Amino acid sequence: MLIIKKYAAIDIGSNAVRLLISTITEPEDKDPTFKKTSLVRVPIRLGEDVFVNGKISAFNMMRMRDTMKAFNLLMKSHQIERYKACATSAMRDAKNGQELAKIVKEESSIDIEIIDGEHEAAIIAATDLHTLIQDDKTYLYVDVGGGSTEFTLYAEGKTIASKSFKLGTVRILNDMIEPNIWEEVEAWIKKETKNYTKISLIGSGGNINNIFKSSGKKMGKPLSYFYLSSYYQLLNSLTYEERISQLNLNTDRADVIIPATKIYLSAMKWSRARKVYVPKIGLSDGIIKSLYNDEKAKE
Repeated sequence: MLIIKKYAAIDIGSNAVRLLISTITEPEDKDPTFKKTSLVRVPIRLGEDVFVNGKISAFNMMRMRDTMKAFNLLMKSHQIERYKACATSAMRDAKNGQELAKIVKEESSIDIEIIDGEHEAAIIAATDLHTLIQDDKTYLYVDVGGGSTEFTLYAEGKTIASKSFKLGTVRILNDMIEPNIWEEVEAWIKKETKNYTKISLIGSGGNINNIFKSSGKKMGKPLSYFYLSSYYQLLNSLTYEERISQLNLNTDRADVIIPATKIYLSAMKWSRARKVYVPKIGLSDGIIKSLYNDEKAKE
């Protein structure tokens, strides 16, 4: 007997808000498969409000309400059985983050859970990272967002250390990085990786996905430090408008991609990694997987 389920994940980030619709197929006596049926991304960029003014503007609160109403209708159309909405750095730091969550609940029936960096890293760890991670190798997982970056070190198939830093692309663009944050990240990475050799990076986030796509590499093949460094130089050599016209980048991607690439390159340098794998997974995928695992645990 074939069982088919439809779950949804809403990822409310500092740069964009995403709705992922996933179809889960459970063949009899086989492992389940997770297929991305639909992905909708709205670049509201809450972080620009929060990291500069400390709260979400009335205009972006309105956009959030409209977006969540639209997401609710889309979930109904897809006949979603279960969903979860998670908000990260921007809503977490906003003075009116809880107020916005309450308004969204009242107007769209969507219940937003505002999570911390450690919880975000744990949800992402629920994804199919284990299919990429080999027991005899060491990896530094780097998930770059608009408001924060999550780092997780894996060795011998286990999580060794994990930490979230307020180092995000939108924060960097708005010059809202806390003093010494780069030094703190460098010190943490060097400390946690010093006893390991031949470390590889695993990159997560829309920017590294975009870079990987432009590289023409086949899925499963890594990007080299040299390639990423060369691409970073290319990005810096072009104006914002040229990045859009020549590299075919979205308007909300053409600026954040530079600080994102700097974070990945820095992490590679400090961990001595020479290559980065890009499995195209993130918080939305982790939410879907955690929903599924929670349901299975109750059975």
